[in-house]
Amino acid sequence: MGTSFQDLVSIITPSYNSSNYICSAIQSVKAQTFQNWELIIIDDCSSDDTLEKVKKEMHDESRIKVIQLKENKGPAYARNLGIAAAKGNYLSFLDSDDIWLPEKLERQLMFMKRNHIAFSYTSYRIMNESGEKAKEVINVPPRTTYHSLLKNTAIGTLTVMLDIRQLGFVQMPIYRDCSEDFGLWLSILSKGIHAYGLNEELAIYRKREHSLSGNKLRSAQKTWNTYRKVEKINFASALWYFANYSVNALKKHSIIS
Repeated sequence: MGTSFQDLVSIITPSYNSSNYICSAIQSVKAQTFQNWELIIIDDCSSDDTLEKVKKEMHDESRIKVIQLKENKGPAYARNLGIAAAKGNYLSFLDSDDIWLPEKLERQLMFMKRNHIAFSYTSYRIMNESGEKAKEVINVPPRTTYHSLLKNTAIGTLTVMLDIRQLGFVQMPIYRDCSEDFGLWLSILSKGIHAYGLNEELAIYRKREHSLSGNKLRSAQKTWNTYRKVEKINFASALWYFANYSVNALKKHSIIS
């Protein structure tokens, strides 16, 4: 695949006190077979040595950029700053404790360009805090619509790629008690756009028990709040969607626990 400027992929990485993991995330980007990328790291006022480690990784690497926040604003605010600073026509998201497999960008770009797709996601695997990987892969459905996403947790943020030329400028809703990435996917799909799944394992999600995403109860609460506060779904419909979401979430956790 050729690497023209039009194919530039902007990778958005919010980071907060991620000293133990940030280097692995950055190195998984550097190891990509597709090399026309920029990595925008938004440091959300870390109090550890995250920034020092990032700066070492930036040595002789002009494709990595850092935005430093003077106060902690949360991942949605950080991601939105990264999105606004992005120069590529494609957006991808990689959290500071997750990693990509080397062919992630190449395989996903090929999939999107071949099929004229604006929004795609891939399969992924779970690992624990020490790096031990689950035996099973989280496979994904071939297509996700607005209503099917309301009932499921099919889209892993670390697997998403968006074609901004087709979608236009996007931003995540700023609600700390809601699921901001889920809210963004819903806002895109609500316009009649469909997301398409590439059922190949191309990313590894690090499940951390004390992280926001690793806490099952907190995650469920944020999903419920997204239905009600962001999507303005009435109580009865939200309850029905939440029941379906809960069943699918339990199925996923039975694989990764």
